[in-house]
Amino acid sequence: MSRLEDAPATGSTIPDASLRRVRPGAELLLVLGVSLGASAVYAVVQLADTLSRGPLSGQTTTLNPSQSDRAVFDLIYQLLGIGFDLVPVLLALYLLAAPGAPALRRIGLDGRRPAADLGGGLLLALVIGVPGLGLYLAAVHLGLDVKVAASGLDPHWYAIPVLVLSALRAALQEEVIVVGFLFAKLDDLRWRPWAVLVASALLRGSYHLYQGFGGFIGNAVMGVVFGLVYRRFGRVAPLVVAHFLLDFVSFVGYDLLKSLAPHLLP
Repeated sequence: MSRLEDAPATGSTIPDASLRRVRPGAELLLVLGVSLGASAVYAVVQLADTLSRGPLSGQTTTLNPSQSDRAVFDLIYQLLGIGFDLVPVLLALYLLAAPGAPALRRIGLDGRRPAADLGGGLLLALVIGVPGLGLYLAAVHLGLDVKVAASGLDPHWYAIPVLVLSALRAALQEEVIVVGFLFAKLDDLRWRPWAVLVASALLRGSYHLYQGFGGFIGNAVMGVVFGLVYRRFGRVAPLVVAHFLLDFVSFVGYDLLKSLAPHLLP
């Protein structure tokens, strides 16, 4: 055997133990940096901008705004935005996968319990949705929130399908990243369960700060409830169902309810 073969390997390598300690945090920061972590930063800046313009209750923010005054390009932009927003979700699932432990099964998004997931999601949507609407109306009345226009899309044929896809995108993006992925990585870093729960709830509230302080509080409380449910059952699927139903009703039902009862909603 030659001396070259006997010589120890050189170069700066990180020991396996050190890599295992560092990698979960690095992966979490990178995924958040290209998804909801960036949204949280923008939401803080947007809130500061809004506050500098006057009372929150006198201003409006629009969800799902139109991207072009030409229908075909508006549709293309909408679909592109939804598609690219799901890329960090795929990245999170890729990083969660391990030999013998598929990512979807690890976080409970594998469709093994469809009836329980659908029933649990519907119950969660009712528990969160009714108090959430009351909190929003109270926050706007007290000047703690801006008025939220759930859809800025013109009444084209594709408006409702795009809103449905947008609701599904938000449900997958938030629940996979803010619950399934974040819980897994912070558990790997050996955070205490209560600290993981608080971090997830605060993150969820922070990227809703563009709505105002009521939006932050309401979504942080929702984050606590969703986090406790995830800890209890170990499944993201009911959370995705609940989130989808909440956003679907908000996006599609808000304008309908406002047209039927214009004095009920701001």
